[in-house]
Amino acid sequence: MSALRRISTRRLWVICALTLAAAIGIVAVATATEGSGPKPAPKPLANAVQDALGGPSPPGISARIKFTNHLVSSASIEGADPLLAGASGRLWASPEGGGKLRLELQSEVGGGGDTQLLVIGRHFQLYDGGSETVYEGTLPEEGKGSASGDQSVPGLGQIEAGIAELEEHADLSGATPSDVAGRPTYTVRVTPEHDGGLLGAAEIAWDAENGTPLRAAVYSSADSSPVLQLEATEVSLEAVPASVFEISPPEGAKVVDLSPPGESGAGQQEPSSKVGLDAVKSSVDFKLVAPESLTGLPRDEVRSIEVDGSSAALVTYGEGPGGIAVIESASEAGGPQPAEGGFSLPKVSIDGAQGEELETALGTALRFTRGGVDYVVVGSVPAATAEAAARAL
Repeated sequence: MSALRRISTRRLWVICALTLAAAIGIVAVATATEGSGPKPAPKPLANAVQDALGGPSPPGISARIKFTNHLVSSASIEGADPLLAGASGRLWASPEGGGKLRLELQSEVGGGGDTQLLVIGRHFQLYDGGSETVYEGTLPEEGKGSASGDQSVPGLGQIEAGIAELEEHADLSGATPSDVAGRPTYTVRVTPEHDGGLLGAAEIAWDAENGTPLRAAVYSSADSSPVLQLEATEVSLEAVPASVFEISPPEGAKVVDLSPPGESGAGQQEPSSKVGLDAVKSSVDFKLVAPESLTGLPRDEVRSIEVDGSSAALVTYGEGPGGIAVIESASEAGGPQPAEGGFSLPKVSIDGAQGEELETALGTALRFTRGGVDYVVVGSVPAATAEAAARAL
């Protein structure tokens, strides 16, 4: 939450759009297509999870991968990008130096340039060749007690209790024997039990011998085919040379820092967050709009955040993936700026106020400015519902 409290309007819009266009795929995981490789013996889910956590860690991973993306229609965004059009490429991972990851994708439709992700420890760089832009930042620090070397495999009872807790919110399949890239794997499917919005289900397949994730995908509630899928097609579980991770973006590339100000500053005092309608109203310098309900969803929480160093508000409606979030802040001078990332979004009119909208198979992000206030509406809902919510503000 601290990162959300201190973020610029433009970065906030980019993150909301990219979350719907790609970051949803982070919480999503893999489809279980039938292959011709070996399959592991049937096993209860808790036992399969425990064996995966306790299995030997490979010294490194090299893989050829294929990324499928049917999240965003090509008619919705002007500008090509491997992440938006689907791509193939390579992946390397190593446990050395606090953990290293390199992922490179080449667009299958051409013209979009390459996309490359490099993670070393907590620092990450995402290079978009289409716009010659580098997005970089710092990943959240691990919680206390999670330091490497001080971890133990949970007992079977702990894992069963965790699965039971998760099943209060979602339906879980068993550990289905499967195979990916010639490796024996287990696949589990997760389906929201209550209102999942446009999110239909997610699946994950991991190596039965060492727990390495080998395929990932997510489904919308309206399609039986995966909307997003990242799968390994060839895998090598051997040490990766350090030189593989010694890369840098081309000279002259634009750099966008996604880390919140003061993230790396030791002892940095976090801004206090006020909660509640009256408290937040008194803390912002614009007229807060927070109706009791929005598109039939009751108001859940009103919380103060920070945008461009100024007070702002986050208002949520409903609960779970099917809810809607509204972010309100004083508008920037000159009005809304175009979205970053080498693409332009469709325009939308909200009762005469011009805005931008990203509609995907899993949700919608919409922003507009009215009366000196910037509004960002985000939810796993159809565009018509997001627009109705915006018009009700």
